[in-house]
Amino acid sequence: MTTRPRGNRRRSRPGNGPRDRRTPSPTLWLYGRHTVRAALQNPERRIHRVLVAQEAGHSLAESLARLLRRRVPAPVPESRTRQDIDRLVGADATHQGVAIEVDRLPEPNLERLCQAAGPGTVAVCLDRVTDPQNVGAILRSAAAFGAAFLAMPERHAPGETASLAKAASGALEIVPVVRARRFAHTLGILRASGFACLGLEPASPDSLAAVVARMDAGTPVALVLGAEGSGLRPGTQANCDSLVSIPIRGDQGSLNVSAASAVALYELRRRSPPSG
Repeated sequence: MTTRPRGNRRRSRPGNGPRDRRTPSPTLWLYGRHTVRAALQNPERRIHRVLVAQEAGHSLAESLARLLRRRVPAPVPESRTRQDIDRLVGADATHQGVAIEVDRLPEPNLERLCQAAGPGTVAVCLDRVTDPQNVGAILRSAAAFGAAFLAMPERHAPGETASLAKAASGALEIVPVVRARRFAHTLGILRASGFACLGLEPASPDSLAAVVARMDAGTPVALVLGAEGSGLRPGTQANCDSLVSIPIRGDQGSLNVSAASAVALYELRRRSPPSG
């Protein structure tokens, strides 16, 4: 007897199975002038190809070539049309006439980062912040205000993607990103290493400035931020040493998580300005 396939059965297609979702490609395309220049200056990045739009002009190609001369081996920049680059990175990507194919960054070791932390070190921890634009903006603030590293979960967080790198505008190459299998365990490692974990919670009666003023200036701080709307999970709050807030006008609700991170990192930098 001939049996017909059930109508709701899905045909498997390349790239559609669970293994493909778990295992990202070992390489990715980055684009945008700030992002590309930062990647070319990062010795941890392995560069495979460099594409420059013919319309971008000689000055861009020459500036990239100067950066590539510092690398051994170094790929030769390839001249392509904007349409060629669009097809590789997406027509809606603001690539500014340049794209590079790179290996993903090596995974940093949290324990080594903690061991290297000096007095007044600041780290950023993100509890299920899933929007790559927000994470990229937070990385920019982390780089600007001298944060040593950023930690976030492996799941419920954006991976290393071109859109995240573009939003970070080069900061992905500066701030090491630790992806934790167990976020609570990560906070435990930080606390055991001497970090004070301060969870940003708008409802907390204790302001960040007041809590920091009571701390020793040399105490390393891990700033813990939660997702917009839901905020920090109860388990994350329980693993923080203090819950702190940023006082704002009551009729303004709460700050976007990336804006809150910038304000909080500035406050922490005022306590102990980093060198340089």
